[in-house]
Amino acid sequence: MTERSPADNFPAGYEPPKVWTWEKGNGGAFANINRPIAGPTHDKALPVGKHPLQLYSLATPNGVKVTILLEELLAAGHTGAEYDAWPVRIGDGDQFGSGFVDVNPNSKIPALFDHAPKGGGAPVRIFESASILLYLAEKFGAFLPDDLRARTETFNWLFWQMGSAPFLGGGFGHFYAYAPIHIQYAIDRYAMEVKRQLDVLDRHLAENQFMAGTAYTIADMAIWPWYGGLAQHKQYGDAGTFLDVDSYKNVQRWTAEIAARPAVKRGRMVNRLNGDPSEQLHERHDASDFETKTQDKIGQETA
Repeated sequence: MTERSPADNFPAGYEPPKVWTWEKGNGGAFANINRPIAGPTHDKALPVGKHPLQLYSLATPNGVKVTILLEELLAAGHTGAEYDAWPVRIGDGDQFGSGFVDVNPNSKIPALFDHAPKGGGAPVRIFESASILLYLAEKFGAFLPDDLRARTETFNWLFWQMGSAPFLGGGFGHFYAYAPIHIQYAIDRYAMEVKRQLDVLDRHLAENQFMAGTAYTIADMAIWPWYGGLAQHKQYGDAGTFLDVDSYKNVQRWTAEIAARPAVKRGRMVNRLNGDPSEQLHERHDASDFETKTQDKIGQETA
């Protein structure tokens, strides 16, 4: 281990104890819902709508991956992909309700129930965003190439995102935007890694239209909400300027191309609880909801 003087630590004099213990309310934007144990905190059944696919989520980057795919499937004519989307208010601790823990014991969004799985039988629960993307792509035979090389490249980049984005969100995003204090060492460490990741993407997209080549796949849908959102200056305040995202020209080209897709625009709106009211669709139960039930429309009706 690196030799260090306790006087130079932060706070000065701090040394890790032999056994870590939890101190509730340790600061930060999510301190009220963080805890070192799993399991439910309260009994709460999940709502169930009219469609076989029941999504419990929020319009974070991980949640948007799934709603983009569902809207793309519907746009491509897969009527069986109709779904109900229910918001999980993680700031209120909805993810620790007994019903949600049943569908995802890890208490993270998104989570999906398929009440009409292939072959019939009991409903299937699917959690972890990559698992949901793969499940739906295979169920409907879409956005996942059959060709061995393109399919493998899709998997390569899908799992690249799953391994890389925690450095962007839980690392850089946390210490840049959410931590109760700014720690230069932490911000520098994760900013360096995120810029390296952006360079990985930029070099790849210099030679490829999409992540798997010429085909738009679930790999693009997984990566875009994280890195496309950053490229659009829509994450972590002014982080886009801080990281000079406009200099990654190939990432910008790819970001804009995907952002222009109508299904992507709709997918971003589902379970969104903040921002422009015209882009917030708290619940989604029918395609017509985008025209009649966004928050700006509901406000007009009830004014």
